[in-house]
Amino acid sequence: MAGEIITIQVGQCGNQIGKHFWLQLAKEHGIDKDGQGITNNEEVRDDDTNPFFKLNDSNRYTPRALMLDLEPSAIQDVQNTFPGVFNPRNTWISPEELGAGNSWSKGYDYGLANQETFMNMIDREIDATENFEGFQLLHSVAGGTGSGLGSSLLEAISDSYPKKFLTTYSVFPSDESEVVIQPYNTILTLRRLEENSDASIVFDNNALLNLTSRVFRDPYTSYLHTNQLISATMSAITNPIRFPSYMYNSLPSIFSTLVPTPELHFLVPAFTPFTSDYVSGGKEPKNNTAYDVLLDLIDGSSSLVSNTIDNPTYYNVLCSLVGAVEQNDVLRAIIKAQQRLQFAPWSFSSVHVNVGRRSPYLSAQTHHNHINGLMLANTSAITSLFTKTCKTFDKIFSKGAFLNTFRDGKMFQNGWDEFAESRQVVQDLTEEYLAAEQETYLDGVLLEEENMVGRHDGRLDADGDDNIV
Repeated sequence: MAGEIITIQVGQCGNQIGKHFWLQLAKEHGIDKDGQGITNNEEVRDDDTNPFFKLNDSNRYTPRALMLDLEPSAIQDVQNTFPGVFNPRNTWISPEELGAGNSWSKGYDYGLANQETFMNMIDREIDATENFEGFQLLHSVAGGTGSGLGSSLLEAISDSYPKKFLTTYSVFPSDESEVVIQPYNTILTLRRLEENSDASIVFDNNALLNLTSRVFRDPYTSYLHTNQLISATMSAITNPIRFPSYMYNSLPSIFSTLVPTPELHFLVPAFTPFTSDYVSGGKEPKNNTAYDVLLDLIDGSSSLVSNTIDNPTYYNVLCSLVGAVEQNDVLRAIIKAQQRLQFAPWSFSSVHVNVGRRSPYLSAQTHHNHINGLMLANTSAITSLFTKTCKTFDKIFSKGAFLNTFRDGKMFQNGWDEFAESRQVVQDLTEEYLAAEQETYLDGVLLEEENMVGRHDGRLDADGDDNIV
């Protein structure tokens, strides 16, 4: 049985994504919006709700989740969607209810001031587990609460639970954002993601907004739509945990496939097609094969992160398919993908493929034979996002623009060194990803426990190439 995973939703973006994530999980596990299981109590489940839900004696499911924000609207929306489902003791809204004013500094200081409260909430939730595995943090890097309060939480959790796996689902801003200090917020948050998370799945609002016009019938798309794209991706990533088989049934087993060194832990997701199993109001695509889906996944148009780099280098790739999959289609697609993708010389050049199980509750609600696919890629393409972030930061920081917003923050009482240091961390991260393209990258890496992410159990498929189908 997989261990329990605690989801922490921070800020407006984190809680809005969380709402769609729990809607999707409830749909896949046959749970009503009031937390009641719609299955017969005597029915034997072949899914595993325990990693994400607690079940009480009255067959009522409660998400293992904390909801934190500095203003009430997003959390109230979640609570109205799921009346009485979330544990009220795991909900925190600042007494002032004024938000962070899009300032990382204000959000971070709120996090420091209330750190004991948050850690007590986390400790209490962990006490309700039997085999606690790790955390997943949902947030934006550009606003105030998700970036600032999220950063302080990343530091506190990493310090208090260094051996528990910490994953983030981090949303980066679009070019059209009206938050003028977002480059500051993003640089400061990226430092904490680099230093304190074990795996960061990145979403880029530019790519998300472009995808919505192709996925949804409604031409007037919004974050209501992009959040469904994110929740579909999260559902696919956690599918082998919730519908377990012998592979990829824990956070470490998933991400150890993808993260070769602790620094290279920023992952680019792709998903296709977004069928009615995962989004509402979408355009229904044509039926497809596993071969079609896998090749679509390596096409840039399916990525949830924008990329401006031609022929990026891939370090590791993991794909997950859900549906009636023909093994021969998968094997043909793997060969084609390995020819099209440029892998680092030290990489095994493997495209790892897991075939997951579709929820029986989804099958009862929809009537199609689509195959859905997810890809998580560790690739130098992510450096285009880092470089763009540094350029927008440099543009305003070189002029000392908008720094008054941060002047009262505890982190900036002795000057602006934190900005320079965080900027350097992101620059070093970019250079690390580019250095990883070289054949000698792993020559000096010792395969000690502190350099490993998760634990392999040594099991491979019959061919020994770890292409699991």
